[in-house]
Amino acid sequence: MDLAVIILLAVLIVLVVIILFRSVRIVPQARAGIVERLGKYRTTLTPGLHFLIPFIDRLLPLIDLREQVQSFPAQSVITEDNLVVGIDTVVYFQVTDPRAATYEIVDYIQAADQLTSATLRNVVGGLNLEEALTSRDKINAELRGVLDSTTGRWGIRVSRVDIKEITPPPSIQDSMEKQMRAERERRAVILTAEGDKQSRILMAEGQRQSAILSAEGEAKAAILRADGEAQAIRKVFDSIHRARPTQKLLAYQYIQTLPKVAEGSANKVWMIPAELGDALRGVGEFLSRPDEDGDGPGPGRAGSDEEDVVPAETAGPESEPLVAPEEVRVTDEDLSPNLERTTVNPDEFTIPRPSSIDPDAPVRLEDPMPPQDGPAGR
Repeated sequence: MDLAVIILLAVLIVLVVIILFRSVRIVPQARAGIVERLGKYRTTLTPGLHFLIPFIDRLLPLIDLREQVQSFPAQSVITEDNLVVGIDTVVYFQVTDPRAATYEIVDYIQAADQLTSATLRNVVGGLNLEEALTSRDKINAELRGVLDSTTGRWGIRVSRVDIKEITPPPSIQDSMEKQMRAERERRAVILTAEGDKQSRILMAEGQRQSAILSAEGEAKAAILRADGEAQAIRKVFDSIHRARPTQKLLAYQYIQTLPKVAEGSANKVWMIPAELGDALRGVGEFLSRPDEDGDGPGPGRAGSDEEDVVPAETAGPESEPLVAPEEVRVTDEDLSPNLERTTVNPDEFTIPRPSSIDPDAPVRLEDPMPPQDGPAGR
């Protein structure tokens, strides 16, 4: 009797546990549960603790209310130019009404897959291959609009539809690769030609600028050189005029210049001018006179130890020095001419000529010298 009581108590305890287990339900966060009482919709359980009537209320499998991602396999779609391409799609959706998702559609995931395939064929069927490859945003927007409007009554909200991959036929892929390779080669040739053109233009521009700068430098150097030579000629000309050279000095310089006429391997005949005799005669007369120091040969020193002094008052033209004793000094200004003082235009520059000398007249040693202002002229 005691054993039967114990068994009965154990069965009652098990029944109580089973009843408590079936009556108490805990719904996790972001989940929803549909409760049916005697086979009829009773309520929708939200997250938290809930009590049900055992053996009368039945809780259906929980529904996930979070946004879900469903990837559908590749769908064969025929484009407008009769090419078969495979398109993989990805759908982002969320259950907003658990009751409609449970009672309005049997399997909303499969329904979304079939609806996506049908809509994709309708959209891509009106596009050619090139448009289908470059119009993904347009296809995604049309797919999302159709799916969202259709799945709304199922308690599902489609937030986004993406085309993951479009796979054209292998023959079309080869053609596309060849076309892309040819296009890239064409662009490479164009860029190479443009680069070569730009480099040639830059080189020509650089050579042009270099030639212009070189020409300007040579022109300025020529102007400065000409100005320097003009100043040097002017200095020499002024020095010669201040020194008042005599006829004998000019004859001596003339004789020194004659050997330079015969220089060069091409000179076979040397023409002796008629004035050479007069020049030699003048040099001989100069050498036959005593020097200023009294050391040279002359009629006054024939075997005599005493110097024959000729008074300055009785000195004739033969006793005149070759160069007047006026002292000519070279200053620092002569050695460092001021080149900034140049105001001569090279296009209008002409060598100045003395107004008292005719440059075109022939030079003859026997011609009388122009009157001088110094003591020799007087």
